[in-house]
Order: sequence, then C-alpha cells, then structure tokens
Amino acid sequence: MTNNRSGLEPVQPAPGPGPRPARRPRRESGAIALGVSLAFFVAGAASLPAAFSGGLKPVAAQTPAAAATSTGNTAPSATPAPSSAPPVLETGTPLDVETTPLVAPVAAQTPGPQPAFASTASELLATLPIKGRAPKTGYDRALFGQAWADVDRNGCDTRNDILQRDLTGITFTNSVPCKVQSGTLADPYTATSISFLRGSGTSSKVQIDHVVALSDAWQKGGQQLTPERRTAFANDPLNLQATDGPTNQKKGDGDAATWLPPNKGFRCEYVARQISVKAAYGLWVTQAEHDAMSRILAGCAGQPVPANQAPAAPAPAPEVAPAEPAPAAVPPAVVPPAPAAPAPVVPAPAPAAPAPAVYYANCAAARAAGAAPLVTGQSGYRAGLDRDSDGVACES
Repeated sequence: MTNNRSGLEPVQPAPGPGPRPARRPRRESGAIALGVSLAFFVAGAASLPAAFSGGLKPVAAQTPAAAATSTGNTAPSATPAPSSAPPVLETGTPLDVETTPLVAPVAAQTPGPQPAFASTASELLATLPIKGRAPKTGYDRALFGQAWADVDRNGCDTRNDILQRDLTGITFTNSVPCKVQSGTLADPYTATSISFLRGSGTSSKVQIDHVVALSDAWQKGGQQLTPERRTAFANDPLNLQATDGPTNQKKGDGDAATWLPPNKGFRCEYVARQISVKAAYGLWVTQAEHDAMSRILAGCAGQPVPANQAPAAPAPAPEVAPAEPAPAAVPPAVVPPAPAAPAPVVPAPAPAAPAPAVYYANCAAARAAGAAPLVTGQSGYRAGLDRDSDGVACES
C-alpha cells in the first residue's frame, strides 16, 4: 500500500532478514502528541493579549476575585495579602495618601474676601444670610475635588500639612519633611493629648475635621460654587482641624445646632471659625444654626474672627527728602565797647594845717594849761618833761 500524505497509513516494510516490529503504534502516538501541542499553542496565543493587558493595571486596582481567577488555572489559590491602600472614612476621605495629588494653583485661592482682621464673630454672624437647608440630593465627596490635594503646591498633601501644623514632637517617614510618621496632638475638641502613629490600624486615631462639613456646605450654598472653589474649601487650613478620630466620627456633618466640641472652653473659637469660613465662601446658616451660634458667642463677647492671613502691615510713611540745612548764622562782629571816659579826678582836700607845736617850759606850765599828763606823741610832750622815761610826762 502506498504511503498516505496524512501520515496516518503505515508503509509496508521492505523484506529483509528477521522480523521487524510494526510502526503503526508509534505513528499514532506522534499524531496524538502533535494534536495536543497544537491545542496548547492555540490556547496560549488566545490568552497572551489578556495577560499583557492585565499587567498594565496597578496592583491596587486588581480585586481579590480577579486575582484568584487569573491564577486559578496554574496554581492553588492563596490567601490574598492585606491591601496597602490607605484606610477610608465613611465620608469617602482617605486617612493617609501615599502619593501627593496636585491641582491647579487657582484651586488654592479662596473665592471671596477674607473677613477683616480683628473683626468680631458676632459682627460677622450678623452679615450671614439665614435660609433653609437645601436638599442633599446629588452630594458626593468627589464634588469637592481629590481628597487632600496639594493645593498650595508645596510638594506635600493637605492632610500632612495640617498634621505638621497641629502636632508636636513630629517625626517623618523619611528624610523628606512631608509624611508625618508620629507626633502628639493637644486636641482642642476633647482637651486631651493623643499620640499619633502612622499605620493602617493607627492613623484613624487622629483625623482631620472639616470645621464646616462638606455635606453641610453643599446644602447651604456649596452647590453654587465652582469645582475649583469647592476644592479650595475642602483644603482650606482655616476649615481644617486635627482632632480625635472617634469624636470626629460622632460629629459627622453636623452644624452648630446639632453638634459642638465636648470641650466647652473651645466652643467660642470653634463657632467663630465656622462663621469665618461661611463668610469667606458665601455660605448661609439656618435659623437654628444662627441661634446656636449666638448663644455660644453671648458668653465670649468680643471673640475675634480667625482668618488665614495676618493683619495688613501699615503702609510705610512716605519718605520726605531732608531739607537743606539753613546756612549757619554769621555771628555779629563783636565791637569792643568804647572805653569809658575817666572819671574826673576830684582833688583830695588839702590836709588841715597841723596845729602849731605847743611848748611847755615845765610841768607846771603843762598843768596850768590843763594838758598834763603828756604822753609820747602828744603835742607839748618832750623827753625833758618825762623824767623817768616811761613815755608819760608830768604824771604827778
């Protein structure tokens, strides 16, 4: 029989010495092996594009179910490793982000003028419109931009910016001073000290509260804000405060009428910040919220309104060119006074002519003239009358 091109019919062996084994079983085995190899080749080619396309997806995007399906045909299914994605709060805001999302610089600007520095909360509250709460229909966290975006473009996300502002004794995850690894919070909401440690099971102990909740803002004017302004609102340091996690969860989206910090000593500042934020972003308050704020501020008259910016520096006084110095006054010439005319010399009166010398012939004459006794120098004294030479003549 002639050989078939398919290779399925055996060729009769040529006669020769001794018996030869039949080749039919070997050819059938080869055909089967070839068919199995072809099937594996076709199956591998069909699965190749899916394998390459799956490798382009980030690991975090694969669900455990998909991972199990992709490995089910090659190896027993293993218990999936814990997800490295950051924990997420019920509000949809992650606690710790692993990458820093960037947004356009315009999103970091507040939409309206900040409250005047040093104005009081009571004065500003009087300017807020009072309206009813709008429906929450359509609210979604994503409408306020990507959580913890780097709106100020300093290379660090907003959550870590606030942790650095509010914590003390900070350490970082690496040499870049951005991601906070640990620190201590003096919590103003609870008046307690809280130790923070970054981790999937510990980060939730310290959360960042939106002083005016995003949902509350949505129902009181936030729907009319542009996406850029809502992103600014969600990342505005004036509207953010690090606080105790469970306390933040209890607050939810409450306003001043439904929730206030347990620490009564902080309530005035807390309400003042809510008023400042709502004024800056053009939001309103409900009547119940307005009344609750008024009651709190009644106990702290003069409570200042916080603002992001420092007081404006006073304008420098205009520089005045120094006046040219007046020429020095020339002192008047000193004219020596004219010499005074000499006083007329009044001739001294001529001395009186000396009395004529008196001569006493003897002491009897002196006694008779009443001049005795005579002393030395007296007119009429002479040594001839002074017998004992004692300077007195005619003494007896």
